[in-house]
Amino acid sequence: VQLVETGGSLVQAGGSLRLSCAASTAASGRSFVRYAMGWFRQAPGKEREFVAAITWGGGATSYADSVKGRFTIARDNAKNTVSLQMNTLKPEDTAVYYCAASTSVVASSSLRVYDYWGQGTQVTVSS
Repeated sequence: VQLVETGGSLVQAGGSLRLSCAASTAASGRSFVRYAMGWFRQAPGKEREFVAAITWGGGATSYADSVKGRFTIARDNAKNTVSLQMNTLKPEDTAVYYCAASTSVVASSSLRVYDYWGQGTQVTVSS
């Protein structure tokens, strides 16, 4: 499974960004719809942390408390993509954002559940 994130940029505090992750799952023999998808982030000097996740069919989502109400995860199973809409951005949202795929059904916040990772996209929020 290959995951490619796009959309990272420099933005002022209070602004918005939309990240996208394109998934190629053909080589795995498993269709995209059967992967739960997650977004994680890693700031300099910090551990990678959970941001948001979505189940196979998109019927359920979960969010870190720090982004709840500001970020929205969504998936388009027809296009094999998952997005993260980020509103009211804060300087503490600055990090490299990673897309991840899991064969688990649930929208897990645990890094260990995710089998595949993208290379990441940089989001920088200036104050």
